[in-house]
Amino acid sequence: MDTGEINVLFVDDDEEAIKFVDVVLRKVEEFRFRIIALDSGEAALRELETNKNIDLIIMDYFLPGVNGLDTARAIFQKNFRIPIIFLTVNRDMNLAIEAMKLGVADYILKEDLNNAFFVQTILGVLQKQKLMRELSELEIRKKRLEALQEMVIGITREVVAPLNAMKDLLDRLAAKGMEERNLRYLKLMKDNVDRIEQKIEKLKNLKDDKTVQYIKDIKMIDLS
Repeated sequence: MDTGEINVLFVDDDEEAIKFVDVVLRKVEEFRFRIIALDSGEAALRELETNKNIDLIIMDYFLPGVNGLDTARAIFQKNFRIPIIFLTVNRDMNLAIEAMKLGVADYILKEDLNNAFFVQTILGVLQKQKLMRELSELEIRKKRLEALQEMVIGITREVVAPLNAMKDLLDRLAAKGMEERNLRYLKLMKDNVDRIEQKIEKLKNLKDDKTVQYIKDIKMIDLS
């Protein structure tokens, strides 16, 4: 998990709980936690629509209006990929099981806020989220590399014959004893053909996804 600011959306209408959690998280030395406190599920959904920097959601079950479980369900239905920790005074295991089955990352009783277990749970959930994101990125890179290799096979079939014909033509022209200026042009053309062949060979032997950002939304393959 990278160091830096961690944005926590805290959904609870209990002001004392919000203040207490803020104090607890400020004592964590490794990370800076920034709490965005809201008092209802509806407000949380509105916040998520506009704020794309939320790293974690801590949410009470007993909320005014829509309860925490239904709010979590709505969050998942909107495809927000943000881990949720349920916070409640309720010891009902059926509620805990229902929340976990829904996709909630963890479940904490409010009475556990004052011990190290609370912070450990938060850090554990964030670490798991980071690992899942890295695995997803690796899978995307793997699929992109496979698609690239398949594309290179097709390009090679189409390009090799014309390149060989061009090289043969340039060699025959150079053998005719042309002026020095024209020979320089021929050499420049031959160097460019050689470069194209080298790039194609690098593409054929590519073992890693070397796609890099170029301009705005445009990406390119680094073959340097």
